[in-house]
Amino acid sequence: MEWSFTTARGPGGQHVNKASTAAILRVRAVDIGGLDDAALERLRAIAISVLVGDGELLYRCDLHRSQLQNREACEGRLRTMVSQAAIRPKVRKKTKPTWGSVQRRLEGKKKDAQRKQGRRWRDEN
Repeated sequence: MEWSFTTARGPGGQHVNKASTAAILRVRAVDIGGLDDAALERLRAIAISVLVGDGELLYRCDLHRSQLQNREACEGRLRTMVSQAAIRPKVRKKTKPTWGSVQRRLEGKKKDAQRKQGRRWRDEN
C-alpha cells in the first residue's frame, strides 16, 4: 500500500489550500493477500473504475476535513471491494419447468388466442 496526501477540493476557506487532508491510496491488486486467481479477476471486474495502469487500484478520498478520516474511508472502500471479490458467486443449476407450470402457460396461451379470435371481423356471406 502506498499513501500520498494532497490538498482537498471544494469549500473550506484558507485551510483547504494549506492542509494536505485528501488521501490517495495506491495498491497493486496482486499484492492483496488472501485472494486466489478467480477472486483477483472478480476484483478487477468490480474495481474497473479505480483500476489504473497494470493492475493498480487507485482510491482518492477528500470527503472529510481530517486526513485520518480520509485514510480510513479509502481503506474502507478497498476492504469493501476485496470482500465482494472474495465471495464466490453461486453457479446456477439448470432446472426443468414443472408439469403444472407448463400447463398453466399453455392454458394462458389458449385464452389469449380465444380472446383475439373473438376480436376478428367475420364475413357473413
